[in-house]
Amino acid sequence: QLYGNENIINSDINKPSNEETNNGPFCYVNVANRNNIQKCIVENKIDWLVHYSALLSAVGEQNLQLAMQVNIEGFQNAIDVAKQQRLRIFCPSTIGAFGADSPRNPTPDVTIQRPRTIYGVSKVYMELLGEYYHHRFGVDFRSLRYPGIISTEMPGGGTTDYAIQMFYAALQTGKYKCYLRKDTRMPMMYLPDCIRATTEILQAPNEALKMRTYNVTAMSFTPEELVDEIRKYVPHFEVSYDPDDRQAIADSWPEVFDDSNARRDWGWQHSYDLPAMAEEMITLIKAQTEESGNIAKAAAI
Repeated sequence: QLYGNENIINSDINKPSNEETNNGPFCYVNVANRNNIQKCIVENKIDWLVHYSALLSAVGEQNLQLAMQVNIEGFQNAIDVAKQQRLRIFCPSTIGAFGADSPRNPTPDVTIQRPRTIYGVSKVYMELLGEYYHHRFGVDFRSLRYPGIISTEMPGGGTTDYAIQMFYAALQTGKYKCYLRKDTRMPMMYLPDCIRATTEILQAPNEALKMRTYNVTAMSFTPEELVDEIRKYVPHFEVSYDPDDRQAIADSWPEVFDDSNARRDWGWQHSYDLPAMAEEMITLIKAQTEESGNIAKAAAI
């Protein structure tokens, strides 16, 4: 909407869908291959590189070598190309960049980190390498530590996935078994706010940025609090709790993010709190499930 589809080059290692093809130009890019990245950058005269390639927390623990190749080597390749081609580079970090020794409520921008997942370790590496390239070579590196991101897209193997799965379960079956304790609090953000935060830090004047990596958040809630919100629309939604190995990951992550630096330095303000996010998610997913004829009788709207 801001720049026009023709000015956004999407990339992946998989063939694009018809919808993705219609949304604008596409490049095949394997982040493990530096020349592959460089070819796409040069041929398309790209000046901003937004690097999202990563294996998330739970999936990364199941495939350590691939996580290291994609998350660590992939970012190394991307930032080397950014340095050579004088690009502005954005790569997201995560609440998972913190660990059990970090203050959890609130968690500031600068504090001890020491994560205990390869996903978190790779993101700390990314933050520090990006900052080093900025100070050593003048690379315009920018990053946001995302909280759990909630959207209508099915999740991809993260510890905060329950916050999406619950909505689908409520509307499709009326039942859900949560893999975290009901009192597990974590920072969250609805996708439209995440997109806007990313756009705003990319557009921010370089002189406004007092640091290269910022916390951003919109809300913090527990599974139990999300259930209470969903029950406003699906009153008979049934949830049980059976914590698995993801509980230990969640217990090492922040409960509440301090994003006061982002709000001060470049004017970050979220638009969606928990009630607003839940209302929109219910509306959108209900429309999707009605199309497929798979709507739970318990649904109230």
